[in-house]
Amino acid sequence: MSQRVCIIGGGVIGLASAYALVRQGFEVTLVEAQESLGSQTSFANGGQLSYRYVAPLADAGVPWQALGWMLKGDSPLKLRPRLDPAQWRWLAGFLGACRHSVNRRNGAHLLRLALLSQSTLQSWREEDGLQGFDWRRNGKLVTFREQKSFEHARHNLADSGQQQVLCAAECTALEPALGDTPFVGGIYTPDEEVADCHAFCQQLATRLRASGRCEILLGQRVRGIHHGGDKVQAIDLGERVLPVDQLVLTAGHRSAELRLPGLQLPLYPLKGYSLSVPIGPQHRAPDISITDYNRKIVYARIGQQLRVAAMVDIVGFDPAPDPGRLALMRRQAAQTFAEAGDYQAAVEWAGMRPATPSGVPLIGATAYRNLWLNLGHGALGFTLACGSGQLLGELIGQRCTSIDMQGLTPRVA
Repeated sequence: MSQRVCIIGGGVIGLASAYALVRQGFEVTLVEAQESLGSQTSFANGGQLSYRYVAPLADAGVPWQALGWMLKGDSPLKLRPRLDPAQWRWLAGFLGACRHSVNRRNGAHLLRLALLSQSTLQSWREEDGLQGFDWRRNGKLVTFREQKSFEHARHNLADSGQQQVLCAAECTALEPALGDTPFVGGIYTPDEEVADCHAFCQQLATRLRASGRCEILLGQRVRGIHHGGDKVQAIDLGERVLPVDQLVLTAGHRSAELRLPGLQLPLYPLKGYSLSVPIGPQHRAPDISITDYNRKIVYARIGQQLRVAAMVDIVGFDPAPDPGRLALMRRQAAQTFAEAGDYQAAVEWAGMRPATPSGVPLIGATAYRNLWLNLGHGALGFTLACGSGQLLGELIGQRCTSIDMQGLTPRVA
């Protein structure tokens, strides 16, 4: 008899997990607190599937750089210290990970997972015919405004076989929309991809409903998890209690609210922002995905809109957009790509990206023998979702995993 897997959280991680499990023969119940799927952090993220640009934020020199950013009004990072033990624990873990050796090791774990995610999405597209989410393999160009950062990047390529080092003139020839923007050079990766994360979530949901193997419960907030000994037994939905055979947490940073004895989840939300800028026939938006390295802004053309995304705000749990941060991003985007779209008609968004201090997600088993995690993907949720779901299914099914799980297994008691 097939065991039913219950998943808490209907963003891109939860939906990709459900899809991978159904493909592997499981019965699934997906529980989402909102009335729609993919409506929060997955709704309007950057859209870049940057499989070779997955280095964690925590690195040597970042704390000093962050202090300098905090003194500037146009900083890509904002820290608002709070009387919150969770924030201070997370910051302490982040500082502990800010070493070059740790960054390289964690970056290797993320790259391994990212490349699995790329191949998994490819198989879903080709074998299942999954489409309808503006997927393109359009390549990615990381541009640099400062010679020092450009030199560091060109000597530390993630994949020298795939990545190309370009001078300023070559960058403009590759992407004419750059015009006379003062970039000194760039790193180009031709096989990077772009897609609409929210539309991807909807396509997965359509396939899941059609499979006959997945029940989706919307508007159902989990109030608690019932357990006995080393096993979880049911989830409390308020009006009813739902028994579970296997339980997976994919509810982002809110997963930490579902407290269980001995389960400490090192998660904190990093608030990010985006603008969805309409593109008309008179506009000149970049076709290649662009990352403005020094300003930490990403640009991705998704259908007939330019998605502009940026910012890391460590400011607590309030998801409300900060008008000042959005105005800064709009101003900087218009300076870089003045003719890319109608910035005044842009749709604004803010999302709470669930991050671990190390930047490496938690995928796998816990001390409760039927409780599983798929959490902490930070700004890489869309990039890593398919591979993370594939691994989760293999682990629950007690099969050999597609990649080495070193560095990805949760260290929770």
